[in-house]
Amino acid sequence: MDIARRNNVTVTGNPRGRVVVLAHGFGCDQNMWRLTVPALERDYRVVLFDYVGSGRSDLTSFSETRYASLEGYARDVVEVCAALDLRDAVFVGHSVSAMIGVLAADMAPEHIGALVMIAPSPRYIDEEGYRGGFSAEDIDELLDSLESNYLGWSAAMAPVIMGNGNRPELGEELTKSFCATDPDMARVFAKTTFLSDTRDELKTVSVPTLVLDCTQDAIAPREVGAFVHQAIPGSTLITLDATGHCPHLSAPEATNEAITTFLAGLR
Repeated sequence: MDIARRNNVTVTGNPRGRVVVLAHGFGCDQNMWRLTVPALERDYRVVLFDYVGSGRSDLTSFSETRYASLEGYARDVVEVCAALDLRDAVFVGHSVSAMIGVLAADMAPEHIGALVMIAPSPRYIDEEGYRGGFSAEDIDELLDSLESNYLGWSAAMAPVIMGNGNRPELGEELTKSFCATDPDMARVFAKTTFLSDTRDELKTVSVPTLVLDCTQDAIAPREVGAFVHQAIPGSTLITLDATGHCPHLSAPEATNEAITTFLAGLR
């Protein structure tokens, strides 16, 4: 199988630099990193890709069975790393990709030597002693709405996810990205994402880890960032002065500074 074609892999930046893999979240694609890449490509070799079902990936490679769990997406990450013979890469994951990175690092530690988790959430549903931000009923309603009218759901939810109502162009961009995703494949990814529970997997992380959350985030409230930080020994938590769930788009300067400072401190 041509992994590079399957996942629309792009490699840019300094070929002699440490590898940084940028992984997008649900409903997005690698274009969402366009404000991050310029901050990295002088010093680092930057790898971007699209999950199957997103962006310009090979849609014929989609398997509902494989992608009904986050492990399926993590296997994609491992296969991309193996195809490029990456060693000790820094995996930067946005939203659900932050947890996919945790799984991938556990599957193939030789490939991933550090993690940057942007607006991560290991569990979206509230439970006793844990606040994920949503009730079980909220998630059921969200998934039912997505199932019945994906385009309508996208138009309604993207601005909420993005936040920054005073900058409607950001919400419009995310809406377009959602709408460009194959609806059937998006439904699978959404269900996999919002019903996942990877809290226990955080205990497996043994690499340097940066956790970035935002002052206001409708999808991953600050309690979630604190939980992830506390669950990963030795991790660093930075709360960005940013609103919404996509700070790499809404507050790229602050996001890039946090990432590059972390990278500079790695051995």
